[in-house]
Order: sequence, then C-alpha cells, then structure tokens
Amino acid sequence: MPAPTLLDAIHAAKENERIASERYAAAARNLSNPLARELFEQLSEFEKYHLEKLAALEQSLQESGNFIAYEGRDFPLPPVFEVKAAIDPERKSSIQIVSEAKELEKQAQAAYASLAEQCQDPQGRGMFTTLAEEERKHFLILSEAYWSLNHTGEWKWSRP
Repeated sequence: MPAPTLLDAIHAAKENERIASERYAAAARNLSNPLARELFEQLSEFEKYHLEKLAALEQSLQESGNFIAYEGRDFPLPPVFEVKAAIDPERKSSIQIVSEAKELEKQAQAAYASLAEQCQDPQGRGMFTTLAEEERKHFLILSEAYWSLNHTGEWKWSRP
C-alpha cells in the first residue's frame, strides 16, 4: 500500500474539521447555558474556517502545486457580560461534552504538528504550524471551561 500523500492528509484533515464543526454545533444546540452555547458556536465557526482554508489549500496544490498564505485567526473573547447562573443543571453532560471536545482538539493539534514537520515548503510548514497552534489554544480554552465547570459549576473561559 502506498504511503499517504500530502493531499491525502489534507483530505483527512478537512473531514476531521467538518466533523468537529458539526459536533460543536450540535453541542451548542444541546446546551442550555448561554455561555456554553456561545463557546461551542464559536468553536464550530472556527473549525468551519479551518475547513475553508484547507479546501483552498487543496485546490491550490492541485491546480498549481503552491501552498497558500495562512495568517491565522484569533479566538473571540468570551462575552463581556457574565450570566450569573447557579450551578449548571446539565453539569455532568456538559463535562462529558467538554472532555470530548478537548480530545478532538488534542488530536487535531497533533495531526497539524505532524504535517508541519513533514512539510518541506516553508509556507506550508507555517500554515500547518499555525493551525496546530490554533488547535492548542482551543484545547486550552476548553481546559479552562472544564476546570471552571467542574470546580464551580459555572461556564468561564478566556482567550489564551
């Protein structure tokens, strides 16, 4: 069996981003806490953005063999207002949702870091390194939300 190509890896990464976006959108619909919904809606949108950029990269590589510029994107800050909800009534299921999301981000970070190491093109290496860093930041945001939810029952996070 031949070794996977860069285009194979990009295709797999696109599928992972699509699945992550759909899972985050579903989580947002299933969570009653407005801050939790906001977090997962933003994560869903961020993964859609990654999917769009990977699709553009794939197209460019197929058409011209060139990597595209990828400037990265900051995760939005949490809402300024703070909803003072008591302990989240969905705490157990919310913790499970956040745990699963953390695992997705960890896997995505590892996949992009691996692609960066294998990529000979400086622009491509830069893109995959930035994608890995963005996924690491998502992991950190989710880790903070997990800690806050687990220890206080409230949804809180910040942008790393």
